[in-house]
Formats: sequence, C-alpha cells, structure tokens
Amino acid sequence: MFMLKAVKLAGEAAEEKKAADIKILDISSRSSFTDYFILATGLNKIHTRAVADFVEETLAGQGVLPFSKGGYQEGEWILLDYLDFVVHIFTPE
Repeated sequence: MFMLKAVKLAGEAAEEKKAADIKILDISSRSSFTDYFILATGLNKIHTRAVADFVEETLAGQGVLPFSKGGYQEGEWILLDYLDFVVHIFTPE
C-alpha cells in the first residue's frame, strides 16, 4: 500500500471511531525519522484504546502493520509507529 493512502486510511479510521481534532501533518521536510504525524484526540482512556485498535485493525487489513506501539496500557497517549508515519492518539488532558 502506498504510504499516503495508508496515512489517509489511518485518519479515516480514527474519524470513524469518533476521534476529535484529527490532523495529518506532513513533517517530511523537518524530520529525518518519519514523514507524517497523524494526531487525534479521544474522549478518555477507553476511547483512545478503541481508536488505536480500530486504526491498527484497519491498516492491518491492508497489510500495513506497526513497527512499534506504546502507551496502550496507560491510554493517555498512544503511539502507533509505522516508520513512514506515526499515529498519536491523546486524551484531552
């Protein structure tokens, strides 16, 4: 899957799970480690986990798997690292 298509799909998946403040930032000219950040806000820790799960499942259905992920247990800031792009899902705090 082409990277930009995967980035858009991740944003759409977050939107489908009712994440707020979704932003896709092209940071390729300012970063040496990734090209895009996808930022989204969940209502609470349970919601951020649900958004993260759905983004991961949606991309996995297209053969795109995260290189690493962090913060899932805490749920306040979940990071899904796909190398070319990174998904950040935060609680409002």
